[in-house]
Amino acid sequence: MHTRSSFGPIVLILVGTILLLVNLGLLPIAELKALLAKWWPLILIVIGVWQLVRPRHDGR
Repeated sequence: MHTRSSFGPIVLILVGTILLLVNLGLLPIAELKALLAKWWPLILIVIGVWQLVRPRHDGR
């Protein structure tokens, strides 16, 4: 049985939310760039930890 990953939809929701906030003027693009420049390693760490702790349904 093949199970679906929720990683793709979560990424799309996050990207859409960020772009919506930028379009509404609630998150200035300069601040977004500064946040990403400073915190991108944390994003990678969170993704890695999530990959380790999420339940696997493929028998591994």
